[in-house]
Amino acid sequence: MKRTALAVAVFIALFVVFGHAQRDQPAAAGPKIERSSQPPDLMISVWYNGGKARAPMLSPITPASREEWRRDLQQIKALGFNTVRGWVDWSHNEPQEGKYHFENLQMLCDLARQVGLRVFIQIYTGWDGFGFPPDWVRKRYPDGFEPMSAVSASSPSSFYSDHTGIRDAILRFITETAKVAVQYPNFYGWDLWSEPRAMRLVGPDTRVRYRQWLKNKYKTLDALNLQWYETYASWDDVNPLGTGGIGTYAMDLDWANFISEKGAEDMAMQYAAVRKADKTHLVTSHASPPSIFGGGLDDFLEADSLDYYGLSVYPRYVGEPSLWRMIMGADFSRSANKKNGGFYAGEFQGGFSTNGISVGDPVTPDDQRTWIWSLIAKGARGINIYAYYVMSSGIESGGFGLVPLNGQVTERARALGQTARFAEENKALIVKSKPAEAEIAIVYNPDASRVGGARGAPTTTPGRGEGAGGVAYQNSLTGYYRAFAENNIPIDFIHRREVETADLSRYKLIMVPWPLILSPEAAAGLKKYVAQGGSLVSEARLAWNSEHAYTADVIPGMGLSEVFGIQETKVVTRTDVRMIIDDTTFPALAKYKKGDDLRGAQFAESVEILPAKSARVLAHLDDGTPCVTTSTYGKGQTLFIGSFLNFSGRNNNPFLLGLLDWAKVSRPFKTSQDGLDPDTPLEARLHENPEGYLLFLINHGTAAKPVMVDLNLKEDGQFTLNEIVHKQVVQKRSQNKTLSFSSDLPAKQVAVWDIRRTN
Repeated sequence: MKRTALAVAVFIALFVVFGHAQRDQPAAAGPKIERSSQPPDLMISVWYNGGKARAPMLSPITPASREEWRRDLQQIKALGFNTVRGWVDWSHNEPQEGKYHFENLQMLCDLARQVGLRVFIQIYTGWDGFGFPPDWVRKRYPDGFEPMSAVSASSPSSFYSDHTGIRDAILRFITETAKVAVQYPNFYGWDLWSEPRAMRLVGPDTRVRYRQWLKNKYKTLDALNLQWYETYASWDDVNPLGTGGIGTYAMDLDWANFISEKGAEDMAMQYAAVRKADKTHLVTSHASPPSIFGGGLDDFLEADSLDYYGLSVYPRYVGEPSLWRMIMGADFSRSANKKNGGFYAGEFQGGFSTNGISVGDPVTPDDQRTWIWSLIAKGARGINIYAYYVMSSGIESGGFGLVPLNGQVTERARALGQTARFAEENKALIVKSKPAEAEIAIVYNPDASRVGGARGAPTTTPGRGEGAGGVAYQNSLTGYYRAFAENNIPIDFIHRREVETADLSRYKLIMVPWPLILSPEAAAGLKKYVAQGGSLVSEARLAWNSEHAYTADVIPGMGLSEVFGIQETKVVTRTDVRMIIDDTTFPALAKYKKGDDLRGAQFAESVEILPAKSARVLAHLDDGTPCVTTSTYGKGQTLFIGSFLNFSGRNNNPFLLGLLDWAKVSRPFKTSQDGLDPDTPLEARLHENPEGYLLFLINHGTAAKPVMVDLNLKEDGQFTLNEIVHKQVVQKRSQNKTLSFSSDLPAKQVAVWDIRRTN
C-alpha cells in the first residue's frame, strides 16, 4: 500500500535526522518538532472518561449517561482537581473504516467545559502497546497480522505496527481525533502512546526498515559482514532474527539500538499526526518502567520527540513496593526532559493495586501526599491520577481507583483533591521555579546493559535491558544514585549521546558505572571532559568492548588507558571483592584508616601504572596488586575502581561522598537529616526562581523529623521565609553566606518554603 504524503515526509525526515546511527557523525538532537505554544503549567488530573468502564474501554452512552457523567465531573471539580484525563480507543471510535464515532469524547469535553474542568486525552491504538485495532483493519490488511497460530487474535500487539496500511490508518485516526478535540476551549493536551514498549512482532515492513537503518549506519554490505562476521550476498538476506552467539553479538546490539531509535521515530510520526490538526496543545507520552529499569524504549530519545515524556508512578504495585524506584525513576525522567523544562507522570497510583488474584498493600492519603510532592519537587508539570473509579474489569479489577464503583468519596480522594487545589493556587510560584543545577552526573549508556548479548530473538523484546548485564547495570546505577540522593545532593543522569557531543563542563564530577561497552565518540567526550578540568570516576573494565562488542587491545580501551594512566593486567570474577586501602591522603578516603577496605563484586581487576604517568595506587587486592588508582590528565583528574561497588551489600557511602571533596563539588544546601533514614528519607529539593528559592521538604517516614537547613548563598542578607503549606512566616538574616533555619515535619508531611531576600 502507498503511504500518505504526511507519512512519507515524516519517515524520510526521520531517517535523515536519525543519521546519528552512523558512528562517524554522532548527533545528540532528536527530530525537530512543532512544540506546544501553551505557557508552562502544573496540571493534576484524574483518569475519567464518563461512566465506569476502565481504560481503554468506553462506556456505552445511554439516556441517563449525560446526568450521570455530569454528577461525576461536578464531584471531581468539587474535590479540587482542574483536569480529567479521558481517552479514545481506535477499535470503538472507528468501528468501520472512515466512520468515526466520537460521541464519548464530545460529551466528555462538553460536560467538563460546563463544570469548569479541562480535558486531557489518552490515545489507544494498540501501536506496540495497549489498545486494539478495529475488526475492519484485520479484514482489510490480513498480511499485517501475525498468524493465529503464533499469537492470540485478541492480543493488542498482534498486528505489525510497521505495516504501511495499518500505520497510515492509525495516523489518520489520530488526526481525526485531534480535529474533534481542538473544537473545545477546555481541551488541554494529549498522551499519544501509553507505556510504549519494544516491538513484539517483526513483520516484512520492519525488516525493510531495519535494513535501511543498517545501510545508513554501515554504508556497505561488506562493512556489515565484517562487524557481524557474516557473508550476506544481498541486503535482502539480512534478517533481525539471529543472535551472534559465541562469535559476536554485534547484531544483538544493532537490533536493540534500532528498536530504540525506531521507537522515537514512531513517536514523532504520531506527534506529526496530531500537529496536522492541532498546532497548540501539549503532546506527551509516558513510560513504564523508565528505560533505566529496563523499559522498552529509551526515555532520552522519546523526550526528543515530544513536549514532555514521563513515567507511570506505582510505588506500591503488587510485588514491587519501592519508594526509591519512584524517586530515582522521576529523577531519570527529569534528566531525560531537561531541555523540555519538566516531565509528566502519565499515571499515578490512586489506590491499592491488583493483579489477578494478588492484591497490593493499602495506599493511604499520607502516602500519596508525599509521593505527589516528591514528583512536584523534581519538576513534574503534569500528574495524572489513575484513576477516579476503581478498575471495573480485567486483571486489575477492583484496584487503583480513588473511589469505589458505588461512587462513595474516600479520604484519599479528598486529600489528593486538596493537594491539587493547593497546587493550582500556587502554580505560578511553582512553575517559575526550576530545580537547582546539579554538579554531579551519572552516565546512562543503554549499550552497557546489553553486555553478554540480548540472547533471544526479537520477539522477546531485546533492548529492554534484559541482556546478561541488564539487572547488574540497573543495580550499579542505582547504588551510585542513592549514595548521593539519600544525602539530598542534586544529581543528573546524562545519556551516552550527550557524552559524545555536548559540552559537559557544567559538571564537576561524572561517574561511569558498569562501563563495559563504550563508543569511540563517548570515549573522546570523556577524554575531552577530563582534559578541560573535569573529575571522572570509572568502574572496572572501562571500554572493554567497542560499540560493536569487540574487545579492546588494552583496557581501559579507546585511548582511556592514557587518561587514567593504567592498564589491566588481569581480571577474575568474585562475589566479594576486598580492596584494601593504602593511601588515606586521598580526599575520598580521608575517613578511613590504612588497612580498611572497600568492597565490590563481579570483577576483581588488577592494573599496573603506565610508565611516565602520574597515576598512584590508592588500594590493592588481596594478592597485593593495584586495584584503585587516581591520576591527572590535562587540567582534570581521574579515579579508577577495579570492581563494582554496589553489588556487595556493603555500604561504601563514606568513600562515594568523599568524592565531593575530591571534585570540589559545592552543595547548594545541607540538612540535619541527610543520610539518616535511607529507607524512608527526609527528601529535600531546592528550586531557584528570579525572586529567590523554593525549598521542598518531604518526610517519607512514619515518625516526626525535626530538620535544620543550611542554605548556601552568594552573599549575606535579610530573608523572609514563607512556608506556604502550613502558613508559617520567619524572618532570618544569613551569616557567613549561610542561611540557617529549622522546620519540624510530622510523619508523612510536607513543607514548602518560599525564600526571598528582603534587602
